[in-house]
Amino acid sequence: MRLTKFGHACVRIEHEGTVVVLDPGGFTQAEAVDGATAVLITHEHADHYDPGHLRRTDAPIFTLAGVAARIREDAPDLVERLQVVDPGSSFDVGIPVDVIGLKHAVIHQDLPRIDNSGYLLTVAGLRIYHPGDSLTLPEADVDLLLAPISAPWLKVGEAIDFVRAVGAPRNLGIHDKVYSDVALGIVDTHMGNLLPEGQEFFRRADGTDV
Repeated sequence: MRLTKFGHACVRIEHEGTVVVLDPGGFTQAEAVDGATAVLITHEHADHYDPGHLRRTDAPIFTLAGVAARIREDAPDLVERLQVVDPGSSFDVGIPVDVIGLKHAVIHQDLPRIDNSGYLLTVAGLRIYHPGDSLTLPEADVDLLLAPISAPWLKVGEAIDFVRAVGAPRNLGIHDKVYSDVALGIVDTHMGNLLPEGQEFFRRADGTDV
């Protein structure tokens, strides 16, 4: 199994001929989708969903009904590749996937909450969880959490508590383009000081394997 961190919230997972790309948005290098056999999108925000990136691949696109509706408006040429998934359901793209949660985290009480579902993938016996823009806890043990660490809807204390609550032994920082390098260093320090023994937090440069 090979897992590569791309820009912001995008991660690419390769295993036995299957290539799954999660959330290749506007802050992500376009080549993240090259050779993809499936693309998973958690929600419609531009840092997670970019029609131009989706046009670069001919892979099926798995996402929620709300995101599918947005794609039908933005990019009707992609409609024939859409596969709508339901929160709480499971599907298989060569890798089993569980759909976790329904709503985006609250940015502000005056803003409507859009739909967001995370994805729990089981790869070579390991469970990998990408929550999208949410702090929704999965109902299963997680081996590797793709942990959001910077966002308009997120404080560092909330990020730390989410990592603690999921309880994964390994935690890769994603959703990292909102902070400067200095601020990301502060997150590293707090995660290192405040996570319990047995939980590792780490970050990787864009295009780097885990």
